[in-house]
Amino acid sequence: MDNCPCGSNLDYAECCEPLIRGKRTAATAEELMRSRYSAYVKVETGYLFETTHPDHREGYDHKGTEEWAKSSEWENLEILATTGGGPDDDQGDVEFIARYREKGARKQHHELAGFKKNEGKWFFTDGRAVAPRPIVSSKVGRNDPCPCGSGAKYKKCCGK
Repeated sequence: MDNCPCGSNLDYAECCEPLIRGKRTAATAEELMRSRYSAYVKVETGYLFETTHPDHREGYDHKGTEEWAKSSEWENLEILATTGGGPDDDQGDVEFIARYREKGARKQHHELAGFKKNEGKWFFTDGRAVAPRPIVSSKVGRNDPCPCGSGAKYKKCCGK
């Protein structure tokens, strides 16, 4: 089984691949977001352009997008919140964190992505970086989960 990179625990062939190959369209904004993440992992940059709303394509950097997708080691996608974006909606937002490594350094891309329907089909419109939230806990123990959300112990991640 080839697990889908989007984190759905489904096989890629039944999850995001049909969207990326144009065999079906996303039913929700979140489904489009997940397929776009998978497109980065699989370096399917044509799909990223095609699923960007036509009104938001000006200045799209094909080469830069492809270079980033190729040079990054994609680790996982975490969907934090979805507002609107359902099958009966015309627009929606998806807040997510995409974790990856770039030149060996662990990084994360935290964004609130906007989506809009055009002629019944979902498109990405824009993304806004989400600023880090203050840590509520006053002290993080060495063996506690890292507050950055990586899933690693603090001592093996940001506590190095």
